Formats: sequence, C-alpha cells, structure tokens
Amino acid sequence: MVDLFTSKIEPAFLTDTTILIQGDSFSVLENIVPGSVDMVFADPPYFLSNDGVTCQAGRMVSVNKGEWDKVSSLDEKHEFNRRWIRLCKQVLTSNGTIWISGTLHNIYSIGMALEQEGFKIINNITWQKTNPPPNLACRCFTHSTETILWAQKADKKSKHFFNYQLMKEQNGGKQMKDVWSGPLTSPKEKTEGKHPTQKPLYILTRIIEASTEPGAVILDPFCGSSTTGIAAKRLGRKYIGIDKEKEYIELSIRRLLLENNKIPSAFK
Repeated sequence: MVDLFTSKIEPAFLTDTTILIQGDSFSVLENIVPGSVDMVFADPPYFLSNDGVTCQAGRMVSVNKGEWDKVSSLDEKHEFNRRWIRLCKQVLTSNGTIWISGTLHNIYSIGMALEQEGFKIINNITWQKTNPPPNLACRCFTHSTETILWAQKADKKSKHFFNYQLMKEQNGGKQMKDVWSGPLTSPKEKTEGKHPTQKPLYILTRIIEASTEPGAVILDPFCGSSTTGIAAKRLGRKYIGIDKEKEYIELSIRRLLLENNKIPSAFK
C-alpha cells in the first residue's frame, strides 16, 4: 500500500490491504500517486457547529462537533470544498468515481464545487433515515435525510463502473431508485467508541458494491471511524483512510483490529 505514495509516509496502521494515516488531508492527498485510486468516499465536515442543540438518545445535546467542524465564512467553506475535491480528482483513475455525503449545511457548496472542479454528477442519492432524532425547536420539519452525490470526471472518455445487475438483484429484481431508506448507525457498530457523524455500514457496503470491483483501491480523506474501511475489508477492496484527529484514528484502528481479528501488537 505504501507504493501508492510519492514520498515516505508514517502510517498509523498498515496491512497488505489497509493503510491509515493521521495527518492533514490536503497534505496527504498531495502525496498520493495520481490516477491510483478507483473510488473516493468522503464525509467532509458539514460545518454545522453553531452552538445550537439537538437530540441524542432522548437527551438535549450541543450540535458542536469540534474545531474541525467550524468555518468563519461562506467563501472559506466553499474554497475548502473546492480544494479537497480538486485533489481527489487528481488521485482518481480516469474511470474512477467519487461519493460525497452531506446535509443542507454543506451539500450545495459540494455540488457546485464538483462541477467547478471538472466532475459530472451521476446521481443525487437521498438517504432517508427511518429513525431520525426529533426536532426540538418545533419551528421546521424534522430533518430526516442526507444527500449523497455520486460523480465522475467530466471527460467523454470516462466510463464509470456501475454494478447494475447486483443492485437490481438486491432490490427484489427491480431497478434500484435513488432514495435509500434505513436506520441510523446501530449501537453494535459503536462498540469501540463513538464518532459524531458515523455512517452505518449498510450505506458504505452498497456504495462500494455498486461502483467498484474486487481489488479496487478506495480512499476516504475524512475517515472518522473508518466505516468505509470496514466495508472495504469485507468486500475484498483496498483502503486508504486519512484523518487529522488522533482520537478518530485510534478509533479506526480499534475497529479494524476487531474486524481483522488481530492482536494489539498491530498498533504502530
């Protein structure tokens, strides 16, 4: 896996098929070999930490996630999105695709940034959460969806992979639609610790199965708890995860160790 980098790196976790790096996503992306990644899944900061409140497990809690989830202006937010999307385009193969998850706080900037940086949006997936937290303010409709954009390079020569038959088979023999319904991340997926925006495994499993083949290299530039890595491991893909927060890298390592059934000596 280290041969996918143009310069020497110090991985936090490394196996034949998995590499975790603690560091600034921009700096790490700049050192990945161009055209070496088959698929990117990104769950970037939503920038919704605004001192408001939300409901979690029946309790009122702060929406603030951390300094990584704060931004000072709209221009700063959009430039951040354009920059990391530009770097992801550089590392993708010509037929590679990118999936980006977001809410109303960030997804419109993401969509514009994709087009500005030379991507063509393939699908606008709506993830409908069957058990969303209640709206405590009672001044708007309950927020129960997230958007996942799927895009390819806006190049006529680009031919993205789509496992149409498998998706149809999983949908009872009917074409799968762009609205996916399912619950929030279950407690059994959080036994090694909690990440504030952890995605459920079934979402990443579907994304990877739909758009890659076995052996593909999958990159998550804001990996958090590495649900992407768990799904990649189970499906026989290779995984690169990046996060600048030590806490989340350590959480990722615990989850990957549990998945790989390895002993703690795998820590580096």
